[in-house]
Amino acid sequence: MSNTFGSLFRITTFGESHGAGIGVVIDGCPAGVAVEAAQIQAALDRRRPGQSDLTTPRKESDTVHIQSGLFEGLTTGTPISLFIPNADQRSDDYSHIAHAYRASHADYTYDVKYGRRDYRGGGRSSARETAARVAAGAVAMQLLAHFGVEIAAYVSAVGEVELPLEYQELDLSLIDSNPVRCPHPDTAARMEARIREAQAARDTVGGIITGVARHVPAGLGEPVFDKLPAVLGHALLSINAVKGFEFGSGFAGTKLPGSVHNDEFYTDETGAVRTRTNHSGGSQGGISNGQDIYFRVAFKPVATLLQPQQTINDKGEAITLVGKGRHDACVLPRAVPIVEAMTQLVLADLLLRARANRL
Repeated sequence: MSNTFGSLFRITTFGESHGAGIGVVIDGCPAGVAVEAAQIQAALDRRRPGQSDLTTPRKESDTVHIQSGLFEGLTTGTPISLFIPNADQRSDDYSHIAHAYRASHADYTYDVKYGRRDYRGGGRSSARETAARVAAGAVAMQLLAHFGVEIAAYVSAVGEVELPLEYQELDLSLIDSNPVRCPHPDTAARMEARIREAQAARDTVGGIITGVARHVPAGLGEPVFDKLPAVLGHALLSINAVKGFEFGSGFAGTKLPGSVHNDEFYTDETGAVRTRTNHSGGSQGGISNGQDIYFRVAFKPVATLLQPQQTINDKGEAITLVGKGRHDACVLPRAVPIVEAMTQLVLADLLLRARANRL
């Protein structure tokens, strides 16, 4: 069902924003992979709420509990179960929307689909669910590390403030050097100011996250429907608030003639097959070619506003609603590890599928 993602490296997430906790079961991870709980926790710490005054003040330690699938630090080949308790729920903050449909939220659509909904923080539709994805992604990354794969994401735009450089021109080790997670200090300062401006206005702001995967082996991706960009797009568009995805040169590539956009092949001094340019984003025919995989993901402004908005209730009556509770003015800084996690899950799954395709 829709709570499960992946083919061979498969995850199923469970839990709600204001339930006992959030969790994930990972099935299909090969036996013998060294997995450190500290690396899972480090990934969760980058996503957790309350990490800076730019994010929601909800306080969650997001402490992960490994319940199965590991023995003496190695995977056993059986399902890996990870659980993250909720500790700082304030369900009363949502009592005013028990019968109201918030603008641009899933309240109405959940009522239409299921005939009922958990209004406490959005229940299953809450971005709190993504904690489970980050935990699973950290396991996938420890599998990918055996193959030398490196994955990084960073904030490249907040509202109208855009990073002027491409990823090749940046020092990606600086991503976590500031609370915005932009590896360009001057741009990061302007992004932070833009987020604080939204906070002061009791408003929200969206933006763009750029992702990069390096040292990805050639041959990942399945024709015809599970092409690498298609599966990655599916994964990233499933993240809360994502409204757009572009791979490689993306929409900008439509402005180039084919003679410029084509990536010419050559053999380097080591005998490896390379391309002189990488407009394709590391994939041709939906299969990785060994070059860097890069993409951009667009996030809308957070839907919950701490100011009056017009909407209706579940009886169709017009009402005025003011958001309450603890919310992000900009989701981008906390979404960086989520983008990384979904990329990790996709590449781990496609890598296992590629290894199963030939002797």
